[in-house]
Amino acid sequence: MALRFLGRETQSGNSPTLWADGPDYVIQGFTLDPQTLAEVGRIPEGEAVVRVPKKLMAHLAKDTDGATDV
Repeated sequence: MALRFLGRETQSGNSPTLWADGPDYVIQGFTLDPQTLAEVGRIPEGEAVVRVPKKLMAHLAKDTDGATDV
């Protein structure tokens, strides 16, 4: 299945971005600094934690493909 672009923080093309992929979301964000990583704790293999601006999440509200199936 192809990713479906939902939005990004800015139009520069190098900012946090959100896509839909079927029942999942794919998020491009900023890597965390060491202090934040320490607060998060152990991250399981195959997972990652990234930082994104709150305003990026506004694009989630616009996407209803599966988002209301909770």
